[in-house]
Amino acid sequence: MFPAVTRQHLSAPPTPRFADRGVLNLLLSESSSPMLRNCFTLLTISASLCSFLSAAELQLAGIFTDHMVLQRQQPVAIWGTAAAGHTVHVRIGEQTVSATAAANGAWRATLQPMPASAIPATLTVSDPAASATVTVSDVLVGEVWLGSGQSNMAMQVRRALNPEQEAAASDLPTIRLFTEGSTAADSPGTTPRGSWQVCTPDSASAFSATLFFFGRELHAALDVPVGLINSSVGGTPIESWISADAQLSTPELADHSRELLQAYHDYDEAAATAAFERQLRRYEDRVKAGETGLRRPRNPLDTHRRRGAPGWLFNGKISPLIPFTLRGVVWYQGENNANSEHPELYRHQLPALISDWRTRWNAELPFAWVQLPNYTADDAGWTEVRDGMLQTLSVPATGMAITIDIGEAGDIHPKNKQDVGKRLSLWALADVYDHPVPAASGPLPAAYDFAGRSVTVTFRHAARGLQSADQQSLRGFELLDSDGNWHPAAATPAADRVVVAADAVPPPLGIRYAWAALPAANLQNSAGLPATPFRHLLKQN
Repeated sequence: MFPAVTRQHLSAPPTPRFADRGVLNLLLSESSSPMLRNCFTLLTISASLCSFLSAAELQLAGIFTDHMVLQRQQPVAIWGTAAAGHTVHVRIGEQTVSATAAANGAWRATLQPMPASAIPATLTVSDPAASATVTVSDVLVGEVWLGSGQSNMAMQVRRALNPEQEAAASDLPTIRLFTEGSTAADSPGTTPRGSWQVCTPDSASAFSATLFFFGRELHAALDVPVGLINSSVGGTPIESWISADAQLSTPELADHSRELLQAYHDYDEAAATAAFERQLRRYEDRVKAGETGLRRPRNPLDTHRRRGAPGWLFNGKISPLIPFTLRGVVWYQGENNANSEHPELYRHQLPALISDWRTRWNAELPFAWVQLPNYTADDAGWTEVRDGMLQTLSVPATGMAITIDIGEAGDIHPKNKQDVGKRLSLWALADVYDHPVPAASGPLPAAYDFAGRSVTVTFRHAARGLQSADQQSLRGFELLDSDGNWHPAAATPAADRVVVAADAVPPPLGIRYAWAALPAANLQNSAGLPATPFRHLLKQN
């Protein structure tokens, strides 16, 4: 079980944050154009002036709305703006805390830990000097999780399996969802956009499917209210979700980040628009001529603006949520990076994202992700990102839902989000809440023993044994010969181990399993959870 997550920013109130220092350092460097340097200099001066303007009106940050859920058993951050120097009082139940608005109007108070409660409460924030009061009704206390990523996290219940049945069975009023509605931004935001929605048969269809099915499992097992925050954008790379500072300060990512930043600011929107309009006219002419099966061209500006430069979705959709008190984070992304020029960087990018977010929240937030499912795609990119996800399990307090058996070969948005959410919940229940589950994960390789013509792989999460998912011989194992060729190999399960051998490979120099975008593989544990794809090479002297 993870240690209690209690560290929060409890000192000074937050101040408005503007362009990341790393971005400015790059854009104001000698290699940048004078006009670009002047633009960003003016932006920085304007932002600095704005930061000193006092807010006269008492306000709460945008995430504090009716029907919200606050995190139980942890100090809870409440923040907003008021007239500079005014004392703000925050009250919920029998508890009242106070804070003083800083020169820029920002204030922040911290509620003491509260037990879970499904009894609606009222949060009252008052500024007596201004005769102002703000109230938030129907507030519950329970478990709060942030879900983020690209389109598979954004995908709604209405597009998942059995949407009508799922909606009809979703009269679960102590599950609530906040969907963050901001867009990419060139500077870090300070308040989210959105409102909390109560889970009902009418509202559930619009919930993030992965996040809802995850939260529903937690709700059933823990019997406490569950708050879910969805901050995701389809078709976006992980680079957009890590702050630019964090990427530029990570040696393995710095050069790549600089290239992307420069490419973003060199992008010719006028030329892209002209090219799109030509493509659209050709498409319309072909449709008029009677051609069928054509795909309407997409406007590249939509993608360019949706993802922004590196760090811009962090600025627009994650920074505004900080420091809202969370239990943890679940992440569903990687498809975009699997189709990029550098999928091998994911093994550095995902740890960088986790470290960045934990640093910003000042808490070792439990963090899990969905490993890319089986899908017809370029093998190299898909397998590299999957492997990067596996390697990231070396980061403490992390977990991974393995999904190579529940994807769809022809659909990058598989509909079975029920099992995705359930597998994430197995990790959370076991590792975060110390709640009994059949298994927290599918089998993960823990040790390799190369001996003669065979390799023995020992697995974690296989205490009750390993087996074939379809009662057939194990498939998907390959061994590497001295010429660099991979050969299919026979595999025999024995307790928590698998012995792999191939007559054509004496002795093997490497082993891999399910190493394809759409693998033919069938190893699972006794809980029916599939083993992760993996690759291990024998180090040579």
